[in-house]
Amino acid sequence: MEKVGDMKLYSLDEVKDELIGKLGTPERDEHERKVDEALHAYRIGEAIKKARLQQNLTQEELGERVGVQKAQISRMERGYSISIPSMSRVFKALGITTATLDLGIGGKVALW
Repeated sequence: MEKVGDMKLYSLDEVKDELIGKLGTPERDEHERKVDEALHAYRIGEAIKKARLQQNLTQEELGERVGVQKAQISRMERGYSISIPSMSRVFKALGITTATLDLGIGGKVALW
């Protein structure tokens, strides 16, 4: 905490420590895990959107290729409702025929 005049300024880490818990506590670890998952899903959604736009496809057209409604494509592009099987169908429909998952020290795994 830093004091500026009559105001107290707190860093983001100080606020998270107070509201969620300190690093290493179960609550904070769960929060950080959820944030990481949401960020990864968002990045996958952005990759889907980028590939779709590069092919000048609408969400509806991509949905037709995949066999789902436009709303499902929209949810995926926003980072929701993404599973490996649905991701596989979408990327294959976009002509992306291979994908690997980097597991760090566990090596790489071919997804499709």
